[in-house]
Amino acid sequence: MIWSKEETLSRKEIEALQLSRLQETVKRVYEKVAPYRAKMDAAGVRPEDIKCLADLAKLPFVTKQDMRDNYPFGLFAVPKDDLVRIHASSGTTGKPTVVGYTENDLKMWTECVSRIACMGGATKKDVAQICFGYGMFTGALGLHYGLENIGAAIVPSSTGNSEKQIMYMKDFETTLLVATPSYALRLAEVARELGVDPKKDLKVKIGLVGSEMLTDAMRAEMHKCWGDEMLITSNYGMSELMGPGVSGECEYMDGMHINEDYFIPEIIDPVTGEVLPEGEKGELVITCIKKEGLPLIRYRTKDITRLTYAPCKCGRTFCRMENLSGRSDDMLKIRGVNVFPSQIEEVILGFDELGPHYEIVVERDGYLDKLTVRVELAHSTDSFAELERLAADVKGRLKTMLGVDAKVKLESPNTLQRFEGKAKRVKDLRSK
Repeated sequence: MIWSKEETLSRKEIEALQLSRLQETVKRVYEKVAPYRAKMDAAGVRPEDIKCLADLAKLPFVTKQDMRDNYPFGLFAVPKDDLVRIHASSGTTGKPTVVGYTENDLKMWTECVSRIACMGGATKKDVAQICFGYGMFTGALGLHYGLENIGAAIVPSSTGNSEKQIMYMKDFETTLLVATPSYALRLAEVARELGVDPKKDLKVKIGLVGSEMLTDAMRAEMHKCWGDEMLITSNYGMSELMGPGVSGECEYMDGMHINEDYFIPEIIDPVTGEVLPEGEKGELVITCIKKEGLPLIRYRTKDITRLTYAPCKCGRTFCRMENLSGRSDDMLKIRGVNVFPSQIEEVILGFDELGPHYEIVVERDGYLDKLTVRVELAHSTDSFAELERLAADVKGRLKTMLGVDAKVKLESPNTLQRFEGKAKRVKDLRSK
């Protein structure tokens, strides 16, 4: 089901709408947000210079550091009295990034999430269990209001108490699960521990997963746990831009449709900042063209993807972004080689003998980087020869994939930490 007529506009109509909204947004931001005005003045660009969409490249980038430097409300384009909601990041690496919403912003957010929920197969007949943490994190409330808007019954179970989550799923006959991919796997694990078969004893047939990167290997692992008939789609967003709802996959799972009437995407070279042509992989940059409270312009997401404007079988005409390859700031430099955690995950999930839980540890021995991958066995075994063979096989495939040697440590089942929110897979100890 397609939620709104805007999702099927022609490319000419989309671009005309984008240009009009971009020009209005740039003018408003220049007039009302002093740090933006200073950035634009330094770049030698004024609102009247934006005459076509290509002129977007003239505008300076905005980063998370800009938000921290202007904490809490320095980048807002409306007075605080006009805000009806305030969210913030965890701020674990410094000042949190603060985001705010006007009444119209919340309506837009609800519209965007309603679209991506419908893309993922949600209808008013669904019972949707939201296993994101409620609070300052935008994910839970974003999905909550979007799904409620299309008529689904909401179970706001949040995270934690996984045994009770399974009880709710069984007793309420939950049909749709909202969670991170890693927590969805954890819930299936807990269900089996309780003697509940997720495939036979539960009615969950739709998974709207986000907040973490969903690789093909992780999706396949989720199908193993929840059943092949479960429709698992990835959706994308971040609090700085709005929250969830920037883009989402349809049933054809050939990239995530970006809500282009509200966001203009670009792909840039993460080193030079140069805008790259369609189809090339680089860092995603997003410009918000309808937000009132915090209309970020050319926000550098650090996420690595590519764009395509080819038509989709579903009938939507918005451009699509490929499922993320990783983040430029998550990339590990190991002995001069670029390594993404998603590459390691792909190798691990290719072994039936291994579980989906892993940890990447990077240390420095003298001047040499050391990479260790800890991964759980799917089942316990006392055969030393079997363990030795498996470790050697994993090590070999990692070397082929990464181009660097990694030590492989096979752990007993249920040894590694489980995550209810976004999984933290990497421990980089080199600075210590």
